[in-house]
Amino acid sequence: MSNENGKSVVMVTGGSGLVGSGIKMFIEKEAKENEDWIFLSSKNGDLRVRSDCEAIFEKFKPTHVIHLAAKVGGLFANMAQKVEFFRENILINDNIMECCRIYKVEKLVSMLSTCIFPDKTKYPIDETMLHDGPPHSSNEGYAYAKRLIDTMNRAYAEEYGCNFTSIIPTNIFGPHDNFSIENGHVIPGLIHKCYLAKKNNTDFTIWGSGTPLRQFIYSLDLAELSVWVMRDYHKPEPITLSVDEDAEVSIKEVALAVAEAMDFKGNVVFDTSKADGQFKKTACNKKLRSERPDYKFTSMKEGIKQSVDWFIENYETARK
Repeated sequence: MSNENGKSVVMVTGGSGLVGSGIKMFIEKEAKENEDWIFLSSKNGDLRVRSDCEAIFEKFKPTHVIHLAAKVGGLFANMAQKVEFFRENILINDNIMECCRIYKVEKLVSMLSTCIFPDKTKYPIDETMLHDGPPHSSNEGYAYAKRLIDTMNRAYAEEYGCNFTSIIPTNIFGPHDNFSIENGHVIPGLIHKCYLAKKNNTDFTIWGSGTPLRQFIYSLDLAELSVWVMRDYHKPEPITLSVDEDAEVSIKEVALAVAEAMDFKGNVVFDTSKADGQFKKTACNKKLRSERPDYKFTSMKEGIKQSVDWFIENYETARK
């Protein structure tokens, strides 16, 4: 399916965020002549409102959609606003999915998250375990709204023959992230913290012992794999986009890599009076490896170096 020019029109919702920016950077290097790309931001309309959503589909006439837009927030926001996190994400996702059906979109790829998996589970987690139990109560509004994307992908395939699927990334980091120390994720928060420690000649203090383990995926790797899913992965069942299990790293290793990339020569201190959080959340990428056995991920050190360089270069305008 293509537009009147014989081209596919790929529309990315949430196109100005971390992953959308990564896709834009990837497409600038790896563009295909038969694809036009549109990156939406909130300026294009409110995806919670059906008429806005329909106007966007009427205007851009997408043949493919990568759906990244969501109401997201940190732990405190998720706990305080469960109703809003559920309702707003349900509205956004329902509008996008139903518009994709009505406007005969050829392929829809929606982004899920590992934080929506059951709270009580065994590790490593894989795609088949998504609905095996309730999510953690702190983010159940967000989690249930996101889980229903998977349910509806299968329902749209069964009832209407739609080619809808979803991706489940692990912890994402890279250029264009939110580098807030209070509300950002671990790597961008540490990058900003280390930047300030170097600037102010103070200790670089990390909350917790540094022992918890995490899998981190560089945003440009996730971008490349997301585009591959759009072009070549045609099953409604979700696929986990993650580095291998043996690429899991401790928060201490991450902090030291940040200090090295920042050329920070001061003291690195682990404040063990602060809680560590969950020790590990290992995800299995066996399905991805069965489809892309030779895919080479950017190393954590190289990704952090590129992220640090981007943050320093864009300090004034970076989200923080």
